[in-house]
Amino acid sequence: MKRLETITVRTALFLFCLIVIGQADVQLQAADQPNIVVVLCDDLGYGDLECYGHPSIKTPHLNRMAEEGVRFTNFYSAAPVCSPSRVGLLTGRSPNRAGIYDFIPGGRNVYMRSSEVTIPQLLKQVGYATCMSGKWHCNGKFNSPQQPQPDSAGFDHWFGTQNNASPSHENPQNFVRNGEPVGPLQGYSCQLVVDEAVNWLKGQQAQSPEQPFFMYVAFHEPHEPVASPKKLVDQYSEEAQNEDEAQYFANVANVDVAVGSLLTALKDLNVDSNTLVVFTADNGPETLNRYRRASRSYGRATPLRGMKLWTTDAGFRVAGIMRWPDRIKADQVVHHPVSSLDFLPTFCQLAGTTPPADLVLDGTNFLPALKNEAPNRAKPLLWIYYNALNERRVAMRDGEWKVLAKLNIGKYNNVTTENETEVKAAELSDFQIFRITDDVDESNDLSASMPEKLDELSKRLKTHYHELLNDSHIWEAKKP
Repeated sequence: MKRLETITVRTALFLFCLIVIGQADVQLQAADQPNIVVVLCDDLGYGDLECYGHPSIKTPHLNRMAEEGVRFTNFYSAAPVCSPSRVGLLTGRSPNRAGIYDFIPGGRNVYMRSSEVTIPQLLKQVGYATCMSGKWHCNGKFNSPQQPQPDSAGFDHWFGTQNNASPSHENPQNFVRNGEPVGPLQGYSCQLVVDEAVNWLKGQQAQSPEQPFFMYVAFHEPHEPVASPKKLVDQYSEEAQNEDEAQYFANVANVDVAVGSLLTALKDLNVDSNTLVVFTADNGPETLNRYRRASRSYGRATPLRGMKLWTTDAGFRVAGIMRWPDRIKADQVVHHPVSSLDFLPTFCQLAGTTPPADLVLDGTNFLPALKNEAPNRAKPLLWIYYNALNERRVAMRDGEWKVLAKLNIGKYNNVTTENETEVKAAELSDFQIFRITDDVDESNDLSASMPEKLDELSKRLKTHYHELLNDSHIWEAKKP
């Protein structure tokens, strides 16, 4: 009997120790959890920032952010157009899996379904407070009970628009805060978006200063309709070709000012050192005068080929800057490919949580890249954009290689039960391969001179293309 009591006491002590150790681990994890801020621009060109080579636009705050952290030269968005790019960023999955193939017009019955697992949802599970401020564009029926809204995606607080700031970036009238229309506002969209995020953070810090936070700050700039402060426009009037170009230059410069305000607020609130700030864009720059209201679209993709809506790199290779004083060595330029699809698995790693085991992800942990080491990428980056402006609508980035391929079907902005059979029967053809590390503008197709490499890469593309195609969400066709 005494032996049994001894064993019971030892067992109880052992279990008590495990509990204490486990609690210590949880406390240590909570103390180590970084704050995370993602700043997303809309239609910003790869060459639109001073630190990416623009000859005229001055971006001192973003220059400093890059000097104090990492500037990526091979950073990719999830799509060459807005809505799918945003869904990919939030889910870590190709937007095709979510059924978001193209931009979502207002009122359309297309949306990011509540079944999708998002970054804020996963971070909330381990104690994060979450805020979204800016452009949403993950549904057609904004602020409507008919479709999931930002709160359904895991945001505690949200302030945004369905698509563009209207009637322009100046004094917008279409913002909604937590389901309530805000009405006319005074100021420019990017600063209003930062002000909202900062005010939320101040309240959050006052209430729960130890709680980690995730903020998604999604600017409307420099997407049309472009409107910029006169003071900034005047600064560019002499070097710009015309008033419209000066407006665009000033628009990007105004984004830089807004980023500066955000970084200053983080310092003033004493949360700067353990906050990872990511600055990037949803896709490449708009083509000047592609549509009637695109008269101020003077964005540059230099030195890349193509523009927004293309599957050449200009469509989705974008600016990527990260700053995190506690963890990132300053003044790094990193050439390893990183994608917005990598955000979800990386942020989960940092927060001390894991995505569901059965969740198919297309991104990977990008943390090695912060030390200038290649991330361990199990699958290549893949884009299928059925409505691309260039001939080849399928693209793959695999290490130093870029692959493009045609599809023998018409162009589509959605896949439904009406065109599903045709889309799934489509064949890839006319492959081009580029050693993208040496041929940044994809001008030297090596498919004829390197048949073995062509065969290898085309087979790899076909494998991953069919896997993604078979897992893409198909919408029910609208009944007549």
